[in-house]
Amino acid sequence: MDRRCSSQADTARRAGTGASWPSRASGAERWAAAFVAVCLLSVIGLAAWTEPSPTGVGTHERLGLQPCVWLMATGRPCPTCGMTTSFAHAANGDLRASLLTQPLGAMIAIGSAVGFWIALHTAVCGSNAGRLTGLLFSGRGVGVGIGALLAAWGYKLLTFGG
Repeated sequence: MDRRCSSQADTARRAGTGASWPSRASGAERWAAAFVAVCLLSVIGLAAWTEPSPTGVGTHERLGLQPCVWLMATGRPCPTCGMTTSFAHAANGDLRASLLTQPLGAMIAIGSAVGFWIALHTAVCGSNAGRLTGLLFSGRGVGVGIGALLAAWGYKLLTFGG
């Protein structure tokens, strides 16, 4: 076993969330983790390449996507307005602008960066740390995510246009 990876031999057991899990990721899990790492790095790279819109919305249009129909129809931001702009700010290293643009977008960008490193570590070392990310998709994790989306939308509604 690679010495750099041996400290992560049984992450699930130490976290108390899955003592029955095997201590190492299987070959299929390692390939899946490599795929996830490549996907996350691609999204982060695309965001870093994209110049954020100074208005706080519309950055996705620079990627060839259509304008936000909700925003055009109502004049108010949709629940995800500003996410791409926020992500682009974060990928360019401006976390303050990212948080001010769309707090959930900033959190997703940071989570994507963390997820990249976890996936890469799992792929290279065979760590089972990637299994813990599955907890984010539990009932409680989804509930927290929906709550965060609604709170971020409220923030965007309050700060939109000013």
